[in-house]
Amino acid sequence: MSSESPSHVSQADADLFLLLQNGQTDILAILYDRHAALVYGVALRLLQNTTEAEDLTQDIFLLLTRKCSYDPKRGTLRTYLGILTRSRALDRLRSRSRNQKKLRNQSLDETTKVLSESPMVKVAQLERSHEVQEALKQLSIQEQEVLKMAYYQGLSQSEIANQLNIALGTVKSRSRRGLLKLRQALIKLRGQS
Repeated sequence: MSSESPSHVSQADADLFLLLQNGQTDILAILYDRHAALVYGVALRLLQNTTEAEDLTQDIFLLLTRKCSYDPKRGTLRTYLGILTRSRALDRLRSRSRNQKKLRNQSLDETTKVLSESPMVKVAQLERSHEVQEALKQLSIQEQEVLKMAYYQGLSQSEIANQLNIALGTVKSRSRRGLLKLRQALIKLRGQS
């Protein structure tokens, strides 16, 4: 049973819209009866969620009660509602996508934070640090100095040569020898544990 009153049955949507804009809010029920299936159908097809489609349908019809951009001279109300619904549904999908991405990123950040702060990770890092310190002790003072400047201070080989006032070739050979010895020392240390 339609909620259209006999006096409004034959009125065009454009006329009813103008009455609605002039404060006759009971007209909204008539427009809703005529076009809700279209609006809901478009919303459901795009959003794939009945609750969201129902919410959007309600929002679309509430927009008609406010000052909206529909101009009866430019087309039918039915076309306007279809286009408006599609546009608002796509906005919601984009927003949903952004929110999901944000949640995924937050989840990854939290997982990384938890993993990096986990006691087992810290213990493993500490053990590796102790192993490296023990292995470094097996190198000559000059080799230790070059490797510490390169890896702990982040200096380039030319910067190390300048600071130690030695030839660049000397820095390179000490670094190469030191790394080979360090590798062998670490293998031995790990083999003992």
